[in-house]
Amino acid sequence: MVDMLLVAKREVRMGFRNPWAYSFLILFCTFSLSLLLIDSQNFVQGYSGTTGSMLNLILYLLPLMTLFLGSFSLTSEKEEGSWQLLSTYPIGTMSFIVGKYLGLSVVLITIVAFGYGLMGLISGVIGSALNVITYLLFLAFSCGLVLLFLTIALFIGSISKNRWQALTISVSVWFFAVIGWPTLLLAILGIVPFLWVKPLLVVLTFINPAELVRLFVVIKLGGGSVLGPEYYQWVTWVQQPSGSWIFLTICLLWITCSVLVVYGIWERGRSHG
Repeated sequence: MVDMLLVAKREVRMGFRNPWAYSFLILFCTFSLSLLLIDSQNFVQGYSGTTGSMLNLILYLLPLMTLFLGSFSLTSEKEEGSWQLLSTYPIGTMSFIVGKYLGLSVVLITIVAFGYGLMGLISGVIGSALNVITYLLFLAFSCGLVLLFLTIALFIGSISKNRWQALTISVSVWFFAVIGWPTLLLAILGIVPFLWVKPLLVVLTFINPAELVRLFVVIKLGGGSVLGPEYYQWVTWVQQPSGSWIFLTICLLWITCSVLVVYGIWERGRSHG
């Protein structure tokens, strides 16, 4: 536990010294203010065309930002020899991985919170505030994307030998998970028997954290009717009083399984030198 916290503190310290972090902070603040401009002529409440556009814009930026920062953090440990030095100390691999995850989570959520805080402050000053529930759902949407995609970033950093390889894989994952997902989904579902469509749709949705978080927030915003009959069961359980807790449990399972996979990769590399 102590080792884990030390790694997390080290990661937070390094993260706030990283020029990439401040570049993304400026970018996200600019992006948040752009969302405020989108809402300048409308009082955004619930799901609408404006809300959907704002969610899509967040979906384009945050996963890519998270994949870059997370994967570069691990590959830099390899390139600079920091991991070789740390592995000579009595620090467990799991403590190292979880510490990395916690530290990077603090850095990324601070960036997100600062951007939304700035947006909330300015919107309050100019008298164009977002609806509180909608604002909190946007914040939850952003944090969910960060926390889930960070585990993918750690996986990419684990299998990449250098930053360039991590960059290539990160962009590829981002493209298929965010940009190309609807086309990929239609292509896969179009070649399977009809009885397999709904079960396969559930499996594919759980595989893609971007789609998982997006569906949850869209339904919570009241936009479940736009998803189609294939998602009727999703709308049903998300709208239940326990829907949020079920979703949080799913996210925790997703994060736990992903961290265990990353742990296995690093432990194998450590035992084989």
